[in-house]
Amino acid sequence: MKSLLFLLLAIACFVPGLRASDDVKFYESFDEDFKGTWTLSENKEYTGVWKHEKSEGHDDYGLLVSEKARKYAIVKELDEPVDLKDGTIVLQYEVRLQEGLECGGAYIKFLRPQDAVWTPKEFNNESPYTIMFGPDKCGATNKVHFILKHKNPKTGNFVEHHLQLPPSVPYDKLTHVYTAILKPDNELRILIDGEEKKKTNILSQDDFEPPIIPSKTIPDPDDKKPEDWDEREKISDPDATKPEDWDEDAPMEIDDEDAVKPEGWLDDEPEEIDDPESTKPEDWDEEEDGEFEAPKIDNPKCQEAPGCGEWKRPKKKNPAYKGKWRAPLIDNPNYKGIWKPREIDNPEYFELDSPNYEPIAAIGIEIWTMQDGILFDNILVASSEKVAASYRDTKWKPKFDVEKEKEKQKAEESSDSDGLKGFQKVVFDYLYKAADLPFLGDHRSKVLELIEKAEKQPNLAIGILVSIVVIFFSLFFKLVFGGKKPAAKAKAESREETNAAESSNNQEITDDKEEKDGDAVAAPRRRNTRRDD
Repeated sequence: MKSLLFLLLAIACFVPGLRASDDVKFYESFDEDFKGTWTLSENKEYTGVWKHEKSEGHDDYGLLVSEKARKYAIVKELDEPVDLKDGTIVLQYEVRLQEGLECGGAYIKFLRPQDAVWTPKEFNNESPYTIMFGPDKCGATNKVHFILKHKNPKTGNFVEHHLQLPPSVPYDKLTHVYTAILKPDNELRILIDGEEKKKTNILSQDDFEPPIIPSKTIPDPDDKKPEDWDEREKISDPDATKPEDWDEDAPMEIDDEDAVKPEGWLDDEPEEIDDPESTKPEDWDEEEDGEFEAPKIDNPKCQEAPGCGEWKRPKKKNPAYKGKWRAPLIDNPNYKGIWKPREIDNPEYFELDSPNYEPIAAIGIEIWTMQDGILFDNILVASSEKVAASYRDTKWKPKFDVEKEKEKQKAEESSDSDGLKGFQKVVFDYLYKAADLPFLGDHRSKVLELIEKAEKQPNLAIGILVSIVVIFFSLFFKLVFGGKKPAAKAKAESREETNAAESSNNQEITDDKEEKDGDAVAAPRRRNTRRDD
């Protein structure tokens, strides 16, 4: 009886473990050397050397990018293709940027079966994938990619669909774990270190570019704008005439006839004189160097006088100046609005309840990077979020905690010598978190660029931080209050635009002033301020 109970207990313990293992579709720990199980691309472009190395400060091995400024490509075929239509699928892996990431990728490609015409030894950037996922950073680009290649059932063509406003790449040199969760209800979630950074519906028209489901209609490519279509909202008043007293040739500025030459002005003294202390160098060769001329210095006599040299009357604004006359603007009676082609049915449109995912048959890493020290580890494809979470807890979290503690110790040591540095670190941590706020939109890359610049150049930090704060508040107020003018104000401004010729012409005066500034004003002279007194 006891033997039977022991056997039942053993089975009960074994079955959950078996079920958990069934949830793991693919797992690579890199505990063993990758050679023999992963295939290196034989394409000549990929000269980067992969190495089986320990993560810095750990006994845990990973797949290491060992050289700078190289292209890398390596692939591992799965024992069986993974069908992404069978329920929840989790794609997860760790990467550590041990030397940082200034320009390069650290993403993974989940490849289609080889009947899509590719082979492991020929693996390259053209090899067809189903999903590309992971960090990419260079210049203004700073994102965790999620790109789905989806087949249009109408055309048969595969189209890349890019997740919009994806999370940014962590800026430090710690190990981070990236997770993409695809749910059967079309939900997509992106996690970094187990924390949700992005959640959307994969069929969303707003979060993917282009959307997976095309628009029902498109502009007719054969539609042409009629020749008589008038898009001018305002036109010059054809009935307006230039006033008889309008002098277009009057200069913008004239001599000030009321100005008087200051008393004591030295007309015969030059503003500059030869330096009396200057002597010709001993090695001066007049045949080669020409006649020696002493350098000029300010005339000391001019320093005590109101000015030297020829006195000229200062300029003043010409009250008769009006500039070039232009007719005022009026509403265009023939205005038809901005022309747009008519809409027609989109021949590529289709309806879909859920994405028609292609299966995953291989895991590929195909990157170009300017940094070395990129370490990949614990690549997982699973059908259970709990299994993925358990791998994060047991594989990633212990390493991250150790690295975080070391980073904290370094910060404390640094703060002992300079207390401000520890505070700065906290400030930048919050700034990087704030840069992930959705309302920043397209401005996020610029904010990240400013944060990084402030970190690297402490002498500019205050000014840069002020700029970042201004951007945040400007976007926040625009989001809350909107950017459009009140209707009443817009109407008032419209009435002002159609006023009589004088208002229009005053504006033209300003324009002409800017155009003629360089011509009408004499070149500035030294100590001009004194002469104008």
